[in-house]
Amino acid sequence: MKIAIPKERKDAERRVAMAPETVPRLTRKGHEVTVQRGAGLSAGHADSEYEQAEATVADDLGAMLAEAEAVVQINPPDDELIGMLQPNTVFISLLSALSEPRRAERLAGAGVSALALELVPRITRAQSMDVLSSQATIAGYKAVLHAADTLGRLCPLMMTAAGTLKPAAALIIGAGVAGLQAIATAKRLGAVVTAIDVRPAVREQVESLGAKFIPMEVRHEAETAGGYAADLGEEFYKGEQEVVFPYSAAAHMIITTALIPGRPAPKLITQEMVEAMKPGSVIVDLAAVAGGNCTLTRPDERVEHNGVVILGPTNLPAAVPEHASLMFSNNVAELLGEISDEEGKLNLDRDNEIVAGCLVTHGGAVAHPRVREALGLAEEDNLAGKEGTQHD
Repeated sequence: MKIAIPKERKDAERRVAMAPETVPRLTRKGHEVTVQRGAGLSAGHADSEYEQAEATVADDLGAMLAEAEAVVQINPPDDELIGMLQPNTVFISLLSALSEPRRAERLAGAGVSALALELVPRITRAQSMDVLSSQATIAGYKAVLHAADTLGRLCPLMMTAAGTLKPAAALIIGAGVAGLQAIATAKRLGAVVTAIDVRPAVREQVESLGAKFIPMEVRHEAETAGGYAADLGEEFYKGEQEVVFPYSAAAHMIITTALIPGRPAPKLITQEMVEAMKPGSVIVDLAAVAGGNCTLTRPDERVEHNGVVILGPTNLPAAVPEHASLMFSNNVAELLGEISDEEGKLNLDRDNEIVAGCLVTHGGAVAHPRVREALGLAEEDNLAGKEGTQHD
């Protein structure tokens, strides 16, 4: 299979979809990898590293895409890139397919089979392909560093000749991958950490990292069948605000991580809660990309309210481009193995639950049920072939 890696086109994106270290894993299986010249520079990878890894470095993006059977990038394609893709090409990226379903229509119109990495099912067999988890690991780590750097005090307990400095109090809202990494990082910095999550099952993980767990009574399933967070409704979130209030008022740093695929982020920190915090405290809202868990969050802006700083970064993994790119490309390599046969030829088997879970467009139609629902399309009308597609 001929795999093309274009340079990322989104502003401030420093990652690359394929790190040189991952290329040999693909070439050993008979795949050919072509990387657009300069694609890896912002992630710390010179073109020569790709050449040493036996990838081809191409100057002409159009010619590269014309020959590609699979195209991989991190961010969703813009209209110009979609126009350059050839029919029957497989396009793999984070598509934001549920929040921006019209893009799926354009990809289907171009005859492209698109796989959305954010829709890879969260099942045991697909853990090695879970881009959301790998990038959330980076985001959780970096969020705490941002908070510590902004905070007007040190994180650890310090006993000095000039007096004893009390440790900072950190509150982590959401103990998924990002939240657990934030807990671990805050503990390493010496903060006293408290965490809350709507899933009682994560209590053991939180406490194993040395944090205090705040229990929540949940009467509905907190996860979807695909392993993603479920929407628990406004009434529940208001109740969660009441539980969180005293802990947020005592916190010096808060990291929020609650996201629901295809929905606005739940509001868990209100203006009243911010005003009850100590001046000089910091909130890093990792849900800013979906509107934020804090009512005062503005995506990619620094907001100061009543002496409290609210940061809303939407792409923290790009701030650690080398390792974020390596983890992303390793995830993608696993997925490429899932959609190719033993000879390295493309095989989109729609009876494969991983393929079916993330295949958004295929055969000129929008194929994913949830994306079709978002577009108001009937469940099965005009769906193209359920059979696998093979390319020679």
